[in-house]
Amino acid sequence: MTEETIIPEREGRFANWLAEPMLANKSTYFKVACAAMMINIFGLATSLFTMTVYDRVVPNNATASLIALSIGLFIVIVFDFVLRTLRAYFLDIAGAQIDKEIGDTIFQRMLRIRLDLKKGSTGMLTGLMRELETLRDFFASATITAIVDVPFILLTLLVIFLIGGPVVLVPAILVPIVIGVGLATQPALDRMSRKAMTQGLLKQTVLVETIGGLETVKATSAGDLLSKRWLESIRQHSDFSLRQRLVGAISVNAAAAAQMLSYAGVVIIGVNMIQSQSLSLGGLIACSILSGRCVAPLGQIASLLSRITMTRTAYRQINEVMQVPSEGPETGALSLKEIKGAIEFKDVSFRYPDAAERALHNISFSIKPGERVALLGRVGSGKSTVARLVLGLFPPEDGLVMIDGIDIRQLEPHKLREHVGAALQESVLLSGTVRENIGLGRADVDDSEIVRAATISGTHQFMGKITNGYDLRLADRGEGLSGGQRQSIAIARAIAGRPPVFVLDEPTSAMDAQTEAALLERLEKEMAGKTLILVTHRPPMMRLVNRIILLDGGRVVADGPRDAVLEKIQGTGQASSKIVATRSGRKKPDTPPPSDVISSVQDEK
Repeated sequence: MTEETIIPEREGRFANWLAEPMLANKSTYFKVACAAMMINIFGLATSLFTMTVYDRVVPNNATASLIALSIGLFIVIVFDFVLRTLRAYFLDIAGAQIDKEIGDTIFQRMLRIRLDLKKGSTGMLTGLMRELETLRDFFASATITAIVDVPFILLTLLVIFLIGGPVVLVPAILVPIVIGVGLATQPALDRMSRKAMTQGLLKQTVLVETIGGLETVKATSAGDLLSKRWLESIRQHSDFSLRQRLVGAISVNAAAAAQMLSYAGVVIIGVNMIQSQSLSLGGLIACSILSGRCVAPLGQIASLLSRITMTRTAYRQINEVMQVPSEGPETGALSLKEIKGAIEFKDVSFRYPDAAERALHNISFSIKPGERVALLGRVGSGKSTVARLVLGLFPPEDGLVMIDGIDIRQLEPHKLREHVGAALQESVLLSGTVRENIGLGRADVDDSEIVRAATISGTHQFMGKITNGYDLRLADRGEGLSGGQRQSIAIARAIAGRPPVFVLDEPTSAMDAQTEAALLERLEKEMAGKTLILVTHRPPMMRLVNRIILLDGGRVVADGPRDAVLEKIQGTGQASSKIVATRSGRKKPDTPPPSDVISSVQDEK
């Protein structure tokens, strides 16, 4: 993924996924604005108190007035404390609500993202989800407070003018200068922020790849390669981040310098006005305090401009993902309560993203409800692609994939997959318990159904003997289990819920012959009356099917009854006897792998 594809140069108005949660919390932000307004008004009390004490109380030794003023100031301080606490509370409430709504929206979109349009690696996508924190920090922090405080700079300037007259020129000149410096640094900050965030995503990619495949990294001595990538990504990220901080520091430091200049300038001009008796000592002190309060928000503005840059960059990246079309129809998706299991491919062609050649070329076939079909062929012939299209993981490039006579693109993908038991080529397990991996939180899968499915798949044989077997917590991707055990749990997951359609892709490739034979005995009963699409290279698995579709180069080269196609593939009548021998329990004679036999038949063609 290039930088340009991650972060577009231009951004439009806020998208609905961000604007709607913000508008839903507008009442909370209104309360924050009211609290900020009162806090700024109360902030004038200290300067007015000081001016009154120096100009009225001290010359007249008015102790009673001092006590009354002190009580009034104490009340103001108490209310100021309460309002600041409430403001922080409301900001946290609004931020938490926005974080929840936006997080849920983006996660659901991530689950529904079309795989053929998915951009970037796993590390980059996880990095994008991390950028949600940047958005949350912006909308639930002092940022909103700074925005509300800015208009009160004018109120403070007005009070300074009423007290000190010409003294107001000092802060009035410095305010636009500081704002101008902040705006001048924005283009550079924007460029640095985009580059720093892009490099941060690349660093995240290396980290996720390393941790996710740590066993493979160790076994293949790939540490040196990944270490080089890691160090290079750190160097690039640190370089751009350093430049970003340096540019951002210019506006912040300009605001700090302006605050000191404002105080000094007010004092210098004020002393001359005192000598000319046009300003009192209390007025000078009040103006100096107010000038500090007037310029203080400029520091927040400088930080705000830097935060806006980072937030805008994060928004662009997340919005890029949100703009990717989701799978299934946008509106009017069909949600079927039942599926009979009729599957049909009509002139289907498919090409994987960025692939030079098509994986499927105008293939057509139909599978009746309850029919059990095996897909055979060489590696790369398109067998797993057919399975993915049946599951709706990818839309066909041309042609139609239909379930019960309905184009699969009209169906709600999630509801469709609830009726399909799938065990794909790579048995990926989730972190959590074995029970959770089999049930997947489905309401119709209770403990008895989990045990039934586990018994059929063979999982119960090794989990039922452990004290906390089904509550055993698995690491990421089921690390610590053998390949056969992971496949067994994946098959149990597919069986649970008694779906009418099964898609099994090399479900027993990691199992030994004895375990596989026992599993087949149980699966034959479970698959009775169910539609089955089986992708396999293992001859014993043929006993589950009654039909074979042979693929070569993404095309159907043979389609017919199991025994007839096997005899055609092998060129002899041995295939039927071997299937019968396997069924009768006799020792299975040595059989060459179908992939090798298919290769020889195709070479003869």
